[in-house]
Amino acid sequence: MKTAVIIPSRYDSVRFPGKPLALIKGKPLIRRVLERVALCKHIDFIAVATDDERIVAEVKKTGYSVFMTPKTCKSGTDRVAFTAKNFLSGYKIFINVQGDEPLTEPALVDWLAIELKNDKKLECVTAAYPIKKEEDIKNPNIVKVVFDKEGYALYFSRSLIPYNRDNGKVKYYKHLGIYGYKRDFLIEFSESGKAILEKAENLEQLRALENGKKIKVIKAGQDCVGVDAPSDVLKVEELIK
Repeated sequence: MKTAVIIPSRYDSVRFPGKPLALIKGKPLIRRVLERVALCKHIDFIAVATDDERIVAEVKKTGYSVFMTPKTCKSGTDRVAFTAKNFLSGYKIFINVQGDEPLTEPALVDWLAIELKNDKKLECVTAAYPIKKEEDIKNPNIVKVVFDKEGYALYFSRSLIPYNRDNGKVKYYKHLGIYGYKRDFLIEFSESGKAILEKAENLEQLRALENGKKIKVIKAGQDCVGVDAPSDVLKVEELIK
């Protein structure tokens, strides 16, 4: 099954306007993400999906593909779905890699693609990483996920889950914002309306769970470090160095 990585990229970030073009050790952020994904071994095609001509111009300089998507797309998933439906009819698997993670692990992207290729019933797969710091467990900006013994998500939340009533031995997992989808699942998901739980937590993956869909969660070998605000640039540059 032909597999495409689509990197949704928005210029008008609330906390960091122009973020995709911000320089990370001399290279625009979006270029660094592209270069990481280009190291993947199980991907057939890579493209950026954006609604801004400045990002289009930058991606074209790199020689990679870029698609214009409507400004009405409300999320990165919607941009990926629009691209799949309107430009890439021959592709069956789509990996959504966030455009603000210049340290994306190529092996993780490949792993998601392989999971979807090897399991005909699997429609959606994502990743998680153990939370190491106590303060992160209660941080609402870090989304937690719990999953069953077969690795399928039971719930995603900004709250602390599970609640450790008796202070037993519990491992908490941070949800990493990378997704792999089968084509039909992706388009159906994007076209369905917001669910109650999704609105409550502002987490779109809950739409799938509330509609009875399954999301497989794989345990990543390393955390994903993103650029959310200007102050994150120095942190990421240190990690790159």
